[in-house]
Amino acid sequence: MDTLYNYFETIPSLHRSILLVSGITLFWLLEGAIPLFKFDYKKWKHAIPNFFFTLTTIVINFGLAFVLVESAFWVESNNFGIINWLPELPLWAYILLGVLLLDFFGAYLAHYVEHKVKPLWMVHLVHHTDHKVDTTTANRHHPIESVIRFSFTLLGVFAVGTPIAIVMLYQAMSLVFTQFTHANIKLPKSIDKMISYVLISPDMHKIHHHFRLPYTDSNYGNIFSIWDRLLGTYMYMDREKLVYGVDVFPNEAKNSNIKDLLKQPFLAYEKPTLSADSEV
Repeated sequence: MDTLYNYFETIPSLHRSILLVSGITLFWLLEGAIPLFKFDYKKWKHAIPNFFFTLTTIVINFGLAFVLVESAFWVESNNFGIINWLPELPLWAYILLGVLLLDFFGAYLAHYVEHKVKPLWMVHLVHHTDHKVDTTTANRHHPIESVIRFSFTLLGVFAVGTPIAIVMLYQAMSLVFTQFTHANIKLPKSIDKMISYVLISPDMHKIHHHFRLPYTDSNYGNIFSIWDRLLGTYMYMDREKLVYGVDVFPNEAKNSNIKDLLKQPFLAYEKPTLSADSEV
């Protein structure tokens, strides 16, 4: 455990980049081997806007990284935050609690607020208007949302009191899990359900990408499913009935165009074109 902690305390940027590329490559290949849906699409063409937003997310996070690093050093040196106010814990428990709580502030809470505050929801829509959810959808976030998500992670660092090693471990886990849960892969239902009791599974998260309420406003978690289950936001539906996208932004052509997606947070809702027959 000491080795793991020390590694993430000084993890090179190159290793983080390798993790990003390796995750996308792995799940891209698995999507071809065990697809949940056999999409009729040109996969590379679909991936272009998603990779564009992945790049903007990387640039923004890299540009703001010094704030995160300095904040993590400050809370550690000043013994500030929840995990530093508790009685001394074994290292494994300290790490687990730190990652669990960061997952709440940086992922669950951020995601929940984005769905409940309309201006933030309009920004977050860019992520939801993908009609072919796959592993490239994972980091399809408008640049404004990247700043919002970073702000919530920063809040988590101060509230939880996480040193940089736990912050880096959390971000690595978050990256892999978001690629995994968005991947267009079909696990046996029994295995997917078993995973979902503790962690976010692919089927559990894809319910969140269903095109209509109330399913859109459910299953907000990223790594741990405990927050959805404890806070009453967990929902289930049969994966065969999933329809991706958002009913008030139904134009798939516009939702696949980078220029239109950059403008999307500032547009009015469109009239839904999907029929009531698509309702679950």
